[in-house]
Amino acid sequence: MRKTTPILLLSLVGMTGCKSAPPGRIEDNVLTWSKHALFIRNRAQRNPLQRSDANITAGREAFTHYCVACHGMDGRNTGVPFADAMSPPVPPLSSSKIQSYTDGQLKWVIDYGIAPSGMPASRGILSDDEIWSIVLFIRNLPPAGSLGDPALYDK
Repeated sequence: MRKTTPILLLSLVGMTGCKSAPPGRIEDNVLTWSKHALFIRNRAQRNPLQRSDANITAGREAFTHYCVACHGMDGRNTGVPFADAMSPPVPPLSSSKIQSYTDGQLKWVIDYGIAPSGMPASRGILSDDEIWSIVLFIRNLPPAGSLGDPALYDK
């Protein structure tokens, strides 16, 4: 028992040094600016699909097949049990930070993902039309909770 006490204490001290805190306001602003201005490309690219009920519905359908596991049926993380527990947390797509990206930047994120955030790349999985329709859906999200929880999390 005495031999394990120093090891236990050393382990506890080591784990204390591994704590992380959410970024502060300055760190958050610098990171947000960097993503918008430097890292996420295609700022000027325009969505070739017109905003229409049919295209938004097609975007919702594609979103349901590819994005719902992390973003929920409504794009607002409704019913996603781990959304806030991830590091970084899964952002609600209705947030001002997400909505401030241009359509081209949103397509780029869907195409290439954001490593190491957990956002996977869809290039080669989804067609350009599917991705552009998802961008339209993201721009026209339904009210939070209006589409229910993802069926894959039903008990």
